[in-house]
Amino acid sequence: MDRFSFLNAAHTEFFAQLYDQYLENPDSVEPSWRSFFQGFDFGMTTYNEEQALVQSVPTVVQASGDSCSASNAEVSEKLQKEFKVIKLIEGYRTRGHLFTKTNPVRDRRHYDPTLDVETFGLSSADLNTVFDAAKVIGVAPCTLREIIGHLDRIYCQHIGIEYVYIRKPEIVEWIRQKLRVNDNQPNFSADEKKLILGKLNQAVSFENFLHTKYVGQKRFSLEGGESVIPALDALIEKAADKGVEQFVMGMAHRGRLNVLANIFGKSTQDIFSEFDGKDYDQEYFDGDVKYHLGLTADKVTRSGKKININLAPNPSHLETVGAVIEGITRAKQDKYYADDFSKVLPIAVHGDAAIAGQGILYEIVQMAQLDGYKTGGTIHIVINNQVGFTTNYLDARSSTYCTDIAKVTLSPVLHVNADDAEAVVHAMSFALDFRMEFGRDVFIDLLGYRKYGHNEGDEPRFTQPVLYKIIAKHQNPRDIYALKLLSEGVIDATYVNQLEKEYKAVLETNLEESRKKDLTIITPFMQNEWAGFEQVSDDVMLKKVDTTVAKDTLDSIIGTVSSLPSDKKFINKITKIVTDRKTGYDNNTIDWGTAETLAYGTLLTEGFDVRISGQDVERGTFSHRHAVVKVEDSEEEVVLLNHIENKKGNFHVFNSFLSEYGVLGFDYGYALANPKSLTIWEAQFGDFSNGAQIMIDQYISCGEDKWNNQNGIVMLLPHGYEGQGAEHSSARMERYLQLCARHNMYVADCTTPANFFHLLRRQMKTNFRKPLIVFSPKSLLRDPRCVSPIEEFTNGGFQETIDDATVNKAEVKTLVFCTGKFYYDITAERANNGRNDVAVVRIEQLFPLPIEQLEAIIAQYPNVDDYVWAQEEPKNMGAYTYMLANFDLVKWRLASLKAYAAPASGSYTRAKRRHADAIRMVFDKKLFR
Repeated sequence: MDRFSFLNAAHTEFFAQLYDQYLENPDSVEPSWRSFFQGFDFGMTTYNEEQALVQSVPTVVQASGDSCSASNAEVSEKLQKEFKVIKLIEGYRTRGHLFTKTNPVRDRRHYDPTLDVETFGLSSADLNTVFDAAKVIGVAPCTLREIIGHLDRIYCQHIGIEYVYIRKPEIVEWIRQKLRVNDNQPNFSADEKKLILGKLNQAVSFENFLHTKYVGQKRFSLEGGESVIPALDALIEKAADKGVEQFVMGMAHRGRLNVLANIFGKSTQDIFSEFDGKDYDQEYFDGDVKYHLGLTADKVTRSGKKININLAPNPSHLETVGAVIEGITRAKQDKYYADDFSKVLPIAVHGDAAIAGQGILYEIVQMAQLDGYKTGGTIHIVINNQVGFTTNYLDARSSTYCTDIAKVTLSPVLHVNADDAEAVVHAMSFALDFRMEFGRDVFIDLLGYRKYGHNEGDEPRFTQPVLYKIIAKHQNPRDIYALKLLSEGVIDATYVNQLEKEYKAVLETNLEESRKKDLTIITPFMQNEWAGFEQVSDDVMLKKVDTTVAKDTLDSIIGTVSSLPSDKKFINKITKIVTDRKTGYDNNTIDWGTAETLAYGTLLTEGFDVRISGQDVERGTFSHRHAVVKVEDSEEEVVLLNHIENKKGNFHVFNSFLSEYGVLGFDYGYALANPKSLTIWEAQFGDFSNGAQIMIDQYISCGEDKWNNQNGIVMLLPHGYEGQGAEHSSARMERYLQLCARHNMYVADCTTPANFFHLLRRQMKTNFRKPLIVFSPKSLLRDPRCVSPIEEFTNGGFQETIDDATVNKAEVKTLVFCTGKFYYDITAERANNGRNDVAVVRIEQLFPLPIEQLEAIIAQYPNVDDYVWAQEEPKNMGAYTYMLANFDLVKWRLASLKAYAAPASGSYTRAKRRHADAIRMVFDKKLFR
């Protein structure tokens, strides 16, 4: 033993630190120690969560070369037990969350192996033995019993924590140090406890009041999760003290009314008016159910800090709002706090079934550390009802926890008993400190229950009879906490009754006042960001807007965006593409990519921001944009638009990860928070936007109608039949046109670079905002026919329709209406056939449809007896059914493919033949179907 006496002489704490280092990175420790730990692990059998403990005598793996080795007999029994205690400590850190007291109404599932001392090769005989290993958890050497008590308080009471999978040692150490404070137990003053009780009383009393006054009405009550109210209150107050100035929150409908009233300060008079079903005070929108509405408020915290808080509106697609609030947050950060993202805090409140079941959550968490989408860390709160509609949690997920998605970004998770209000507030404080320290996401799983069914008219005993027998007898969190404070002498027996009486008196007064009003007032979300913008109808949307630009401005911009730095080397193709911008400009033939670049450049000089995101948008799917170019030998990024002289706005362009749903939701949120930014989401192919259909259906097409919110998001959807198959042809314009109504959006399919230029500029130059859907081209990006002269940029404007300027109108017998690329196909065939009796009119804007302009054009063709709607899409797709419903100025026939299930054929030969057939139908009435 003499030659291994250093093992007995060294401090156990040193062994523990070295062992932690070995676990983190085995190659970082000295080879002889590495061999020792390998042997120790082999002998101890560390055991994963699924394996049973196999008792074995520690042996040491013989080290290779001249490294040190030792046999079990040469290592003292005391030292072996010290290591066993270290393993026990690691067991609590790793698996303690599985043995917590966090479920207020269900028994926990049983997990093996347990945390019993026998699991780690120890016994009850060791409980009174003093171990140096206690230093690993930051305490002086003490008995095993005391060590276990310490670990149990930290890891196995009303707060369980998962964090050991985090790969950054500094974060793990920070968490461990934080957990050691007061053994991870709440430690509030009497005044703080009364504040918690006061907010709990508001939460409970509010629900009781509504339950009494509006019997059976849906409200999606918070009952069973009321402790989230004092937790949110504490979070906002403490965050403001740490420098947070704006809060952006998203949540599903459960508990929303309670949060609006007791956290955001929404007038309960307005809430009662919504319950009474009154009409709205405006005609511009139809409104939404009360538990979907949002609110923005300015508040002063108890410590005197002025803050702005936002609760975003959302539909019943519960988790969609998570992407939206991230976009709102990033817009606010870019606009107000570009140097300190911590000043805007996103808070996402989830349901347990939704966070586990909705795929958009994966997309949202993957944004968390990406340059174009990160927001400095989100606090995720799960109001865990343990039931999803009628589905038990065991049927709602395969993962152990609903929050296991957090492990994607190595975010810590705290599981908390919702009946313990102090533990909930304590956990929220931990989450805030973590976010502010590391700028990363953190999750809180608030385990409670749902007092009633999915809504207040539902019968939960149909599907969970046993659970709801327990819930029916269970006290609410306020009463549980009041008894605790009563036992501590913090309050007397009359305290809660007085709180409830005072709060309900205010509600009664507000109910009386609300019933004196005839209409419900809905305040637009984030109205502070929209000062100076008006809500308009479709007649205003059709008015002309001045989007012209002086030639000297264009000259200056083109000089910048067509000149690469001379001291850097670029691949030849990039050099040619960039310099060709100037060549085309000088030749008075501006192509699509150059026109787009000029649109961004001019807006930047006028003080507007530009943000473009989507898959491969920096280069562009079809290599036409090249907003970012790479230096050949270093991949250094060069953004020429950032070098424009007198640039007043900011240009942001980001290649997104492979997401449509989440990213479009993010960009919608970004546009919602910054109306002075041209915010663009581009689909790699227009077809791919169907992956984001929920965002289109529930937000983009009807957000203004439901929530009184304007939004100027632009969707660029590459569209055109070039024989590339079913998934690379159609942006499904029929779907967007079906969604069009009243004044909800613009839909355009441009045919010239200049018109696209003015379309983008119009989006910013109005004093209102509407979503803009653009069916952008593919082959036309490089088609020599698709160019525009400079004068159309300096003197023109956006043209909703483009008449045929190449024909003698008196000779025309057939008048064709079409959109987009098909115009070039038709006119090419007309030239081949020498058909001077055919005119082709382009409808550049499909919604709002420019009826008056079309009437004027039709009137100029006195001899037409054949009117045609022509489209390259099949009959059941494209704009046909929309035009059939909205274009009744003349009786026209259809020239298109017959109806198909798929948008296009996968065979290039077949697709080309069908395309030719559609073109022939334009010129031959006999082929009319």
